[in-house]
Amino acid sequence: MATLIMSRCNIATLTAEDVAELASRLEEDDYSNAFAGLEDWHLLRAIAFQRPELAEPYLYLLDMEGYDEA
Repeated sequence: MATLIMSRCNIATLTAEDVAELASRLEEDDYSNAFAGLEDWHLLRAIAFQRPELAEPYLYLLDMEGYDEA
């Protein structure tokens, strides 16, 4: 699933495989521009807040501090 397509989808419909693909892109950090990587990062952050069970294995990619808003 391409970055742009995934960012527009409903987080409620994402599967564990979708999130694994997203995390893989973030780990590889091979984006055509910085904005695409930032878009994926924000999507993973939104998933972490809305569907934490899917994002839990990838929280290290977010580097979130204890003071982030919920």
